[in-house]
Amino acid sequence: MYLLCRVLVVLALLQLAYSSCLAQLPQANWPTNGWRMATPESQGIDSGLIADAINTARQQGINIHSLLVVRNNYIVAEAYFFPYDGKAPHDLASVTKSITSTLIGLAIEAKKIKSVEQKALSFFSKNKIVNKDSRKEKITLEHLLTMSSGLNCISKGGEPTLWEMLNQPNNVQHMLDLPMVAEPGSNFVYCSGGMHLLSAIITQATGMKAEDFAKRLLFEPIGIKQAIWPVDPQIINHGFGNLHLLPRDMARIGVLMMNQGTWDNHRVINSEWVANATRSHIKTGNPRDYGFGWWVNPTGNQIPFEASGRGGQQISVIPSKNTVIVFNGGGFNTGEVMKQLLPAIKSDGPLPANPTAEAKLKEAIANAGKANTPTAISPLPAMAKAISGKTFVLQPNWTGLQALTLNFPTTGDPTARFSFIENGNMNRMEKVREVRPIGLDGVLRLSPNGRYGLSVGLRGKWEDEQTFVLEYDEIANLNSYTFRLTFTEKTVSIQAKERTGLFDEKFEGKLEEAK
Repeated sequence: MYLLCRVLVVLALLQLAYSSCLAQLPQANWPTNGWRMATPESQGIDSGLIADAINTARQQGINIHSLLVVRNNYIVAEAYFFPYDGKAPHDLASVTKSITSTLIGLAIEAKKIKSVEQKALSFFSKNKIVNKDSRKEKITLEHLLTMSSGLNCISKGGEPTLWEMLNQPNNVQHMLDLPMVAEPGSNFVYCSGGMHLLSAIITQATGMKAEDFAKRLLFEPIGIKQAIWPVDPQIINHGFGNLHLLPRDMARIGVLMMNQGTWDNHRVINSEWVANATRSHIKTGNPRDYGFGWWVNPTGNQIPFEASGRGGQQISVIPSKNTVIVFNGGGFNTGEVMKQLLPAIKSDGPLPANPTAEAKLKEAIANAGKANTPTAISPLPAMAKAISGKTFVLQPNWTGLQALTLNFPTTGDPTARFSFIENGNMNRMEKVREVRPIGLDGVLRLSPNGRYGLSVGLRGKWEDEQTFVLEYDEIANLNSYTFRLTFTEKTVSIQAKERTGLFDEKFEGKLEEAK
């Protein structure tokens, strides 16, 4: 018995010493203050296969903006595709929902919220809510987290309920007033507005915006220093989308979740919350199930859970490989690129160094960041001269464009000018007047100070004698618009389309009358 006690004491001392050693180990491999880079082969990954994926994406014109591969807390591959350079925070779209969910978990841990079983309406006792019935009173935070509130939230056809909400003076009140169509918890209906209610609940419970709460308890502890998070008219952060983070900071979120909420030997999020948030809670009718704001893949899938957003925003977490893969895009299928990436993870230990493959990857990354080769400029049609410098007043439309003017060069200059007045849509509420350059040689012309101060890129070409096709790419703001403008000397007919599917509409304009 005495010997057993001595053994136990020795083991306890060894454990204490081991813990002390851990605390004294260099912390550089945790990317709190910056990421460490490593060659793919040193982390068991084939450089050549990653290079192939990058080259294929570029050659096929896939609208990918960024690709990061992190293994063992090292960045082993980081590619940015022109015109995005990774220096500006990128719109995460619905990846934001996974962050909103995480903040609910943090609010529960901070004892600001009792549990996910707490009734949603308990946070809105001062609101006068219409269509209130026994079913609405049963809605819990868990129902909002799992998209099963039973509210009349329509997602098919471009999420009309979301756009209705955004066009209201009080977004939260609009969602609270929706009628019920199902018993809470009975079925999954994708509902961005429900996630916005969760952002409002965070504000009600903590007394601060979701963004400020995130900075204190999530962003700062893991080294995230830069974020853009738009708000509604009541200063509630958009819980459903529009949060902007750097790709490297998206990877930080993935690494945190992969480590069950622990970061650099410190607990940031309760491990039970992480496990609960990233397991299946409800069937969606699609191959993936839904957790608490996270998409959950079927058992056996190499990627058990991920955060996904419109246009190709994604954080894919692969705990079995200690790997996180991050995408940003302007409208592409992440699955096609992922098919090429996953086979590159070949070993749990280092692979032999492969200078040839590493050089191939380095070249692929460099090429991804280059603009496409300029094309020859065709002679401008007579219509270009006829409408150049003239202003056309437009019918009301989704984009908020009120008037536009095109100025075409009289020489061989490959740059035109696009001037417009915009009265805002869901992304920009104020009225603005802008003048931006247009590349006529197939290359985007970049200009600063778009939405949230981020750059935009424009290029265009004459499709025929009357039709000018203008591409307006918001780059880090995700949206990319194509305007097909068919002119007469006094009118313009516009077919406008957003690449990721936000809208597709036609509207008309007429020459501004002389004053």
